[in-house]
Amino acid sequence: MEKVRTEDAVGLTLCHDITAMYPGFKGALFKRGHTVKEEDIEKLLDIGKKYVYTGEIEAGMLHEEDCALRLAAACRAEGAHYEGPSEGKVLLISDIKGMFRVDRDLLEMINGIGDITIATLPDHFRVEEGDRLASMRIVPLFTEEKQIEKAEGMCSERDLLKLYPYMSLRAGVIITGSEIYSGRRKDRFEPVIREKLSYFPGQISDIRICDDRMEMIISSAKELIDNGADFLIFTGGMSVDPDDLTPGAIKRLGADIISYGVPSQPGNMTLIAYINDIPVIGVPGAAISLPTTMLDVILPQIYSGIRFTKQDIIRLGEGGLCRMCKECHYPNCTFGRY
Repeated sequence: MEKVRTEDAVGLTLCHDITAMYPGFKGALFKRGHTVKEEDIEKLLDIGKKYVYTGEIEAGMLHEEDCALRLAAACRAEGAHYEGPSEGKVLLISDIKGMFRVDRDLLEMINGIGDITIATLPDHFRVEEGDRLASMRIVPLFTEEKQIEKAEGMCSERDLLKLYPYMSLRAGVIITGSEIYSGRRKDRFEPVIREKLSYFPGQISDIRICDDRMEMIISSAKELIDNGADFLIFTGGMSVDPDDLTPGAIKRLGADIISYGVPSQPGNMTLIAYINDIPVIGVPGAAISLPTTMLDVILPQIYSGIRFTKQDIIRLGEGGLCRMCKECHYPNCTFGRY
């Protein structure tokens, strides 16, 4: 590779893209492999290129596009495809609606190698088909091949990126409250739950309205499970008042309670548990009156089939405070990043 005065480059082959940016255009004015012509000189000078690089790349060095392609091959994610390279980078694009996961520790290690830069969406991010998930490139035009080899070695041992499609699930819903059961007040939970679950594949298997009686709540939950519910949602009775029975009923069902209460608002009193492999969510009253609560954060992971851990719940603290925007932009906001 040789650095050559632009005026002296006629007839020589470029070994890198020449990027230009002006109103209405940003991209490669000339691509790598282009043979410089006399009429190209003024164009190059107009964009400030006094010198260009020609010839062959030295042994042990890689061009930015080759680096991007090798990084893309090393960091593949099922359910997504790569586009590019363009301007030295490749983009990972989702082919499905689902949950995007990134190994944060591995990402940090790869970005610490040297010239490599990989930018991604946050971990646990809800994505749609066609969304951009990640971008990969190196900072200079060329870098040492050993840097790419190091990243490839890291990615061969564990996945950097994953994309989980949503499973088709049958949801069983239990709404508690004597005022609802008796008809004194109209239930407002059912339309909220139906709307939120309609985003995901599957169906609601049944909705039961229960009086504030422990045995009634427990028997209704058992019937839903026996009838094939893949997960349960309990609403009502989720505060710490003595007559709020829902958490106690869930415990008596033999559930493994991962957390009752999460470091997040709204949805502070959310309960997450498992009855064997059946997820259970206890939803506090905030879900009725607010457009986005912890329920919206939890559901994508439930439908992705990823079991919650206590550490997942602890991590909800950072990003767990909703900004209460006048117009809700979830999930394109800070809420629920963990």
